[in-house]
Amino acid sequence: MALAEARLATAPQGFRAETVRGTEGFFRVAQDAGDRWWLVDPAGRPFFAKAVHDVQAGEPPGDGGMPMDSAVRLRNWGFNAVSLTRGSVGRDDGLPFLAAVEFCEAGLTLTAAGMRLPDVFDPKWPGRAADHARERCGVLKENPALMGWVTDSALGWAQPSLAGRPSLLQICLSLEPSFAAYHAAWEFVLALHGGRLETLARAWGASLPNKEVVRELTRAEEGLGTRGYLRDEARWTREFARRYFTGTAAAVRRVDPNHLVLGCRFSDVAGPAILAECAYPAIDVALPDWRELGAYAPPTRPGGLAFANPILAGNVSWTTPEFLKLPAAARLLRLTSVEWMLRRGRSGLDRLARNPAVVGYVWAQWQDAPAEQPPFAGGLVHQNGIEAREHTELLAQFNRRADSLRRFQLNPPSP
Repeated sequence: MALAEARLATAPQGFRAETVRGTEGFFRVAQDAGDRWWLVDPAGRPFFAKAVHDVQAGEPPGDGGMPMDSAVRLRNWGFNAVSLTRGSVGRDDGLPFLAAVEFCEAGLTLTAAGMRLPDVFDPKWPGRAADHARERCGVLKENPALMGWVTDSALGWAQPSLAGRPSLLQICLSLEPSFAAYHAAWEFVLALHGGRLETLARAWGASLPNKEVVRELTRAEEGLGTRGYLRDEARWTREFARRYFTGTAAAVRRVDPNHLVLGCRFSDVAGPAILAECAYPAIDVALPDWRELGAYAPPTRPGGLAFANPILAGNVSWTTPEFLKLPAAARLLRLTSVEWMLRRGRSGLDRLARNPAVVGYVWAQWQDAPAEQPPFAGGLVHQNGIEAREHTELLAQFNRRADSLRRFQLNPPSP
């Protein structure tokens, strides 16, 4: 049987065969006739994922009663999956789940302020990544409840920011020579500028009499930010991301061809250079921060909806600064900070569900961080084990109607 015929024979009912990614009998992803992406469960049914990161075992509530079962709580709030849990919380109760390979544990790790990445330029990296994938992925490769693999759960890409701190390229240029990424970064930028440091300095508009100056700036937390530097920073970031995503995905698929690969969980907004490489064919479904959904703005197909890579919206929360800032319009409406936060959250969830590329979402955290203060803490459960109703009531309402919102027929584009 020809490959095209085989795909048609195994395509889930109601989905376009040429868009199917994944293995029959496991979670897949595909587009319906309206160009909406969906997760497809092992039985071939559409599945809009509603998950939570880092779910923990039940904690005793503040009133001293019996511990609350985490899976029961999740189902009561309308969640249908867990992500990157501690141990097997949720999995043992029949919830589909995401698991992490944690490739940063496979070899040398590059760490600095805002950065945590494996040294993908190390000649030994591919072999170490392959060995690590065999150890981590082999035990779950036949498990149909696994939705897919997250390559790393806590990467930092040190992207340029308004804070002016050193970004990825500058940090790599400042590493110790024992790191392969140090040599690769200098070779990369010098090759762009005729191999001459003085030409590079002119292009960046910076005083660089020698390589050590870059390291001194980095130690002083002074980030390069000229137009010329940022142009090369984007090129380097894309090359780094390409090596990371293609290498980790290949290592996973050699061991486990059954499950989807989602790339890494981003610790913050990633930016267009990274997202451009966190895409098919390396990555089946991307897991970007939900604040970056607008960055996936693909060309439209003639007469149809936007054609995009499928997205599982990650780190969903409305306790970030963007949501907590109370604008003048909210004050005119006499809204409190909490009311404004929840209003923004509700509208954000509705837009998420109607986005044709989104196949689900993951709430950012199960429990409040120790320094957070309700009602502006991010967990679904407070430190004392009590439910965070300021979040769970709104999320439960959304989860009940998410599938109907998902099937909302968008108006076709005007001719």
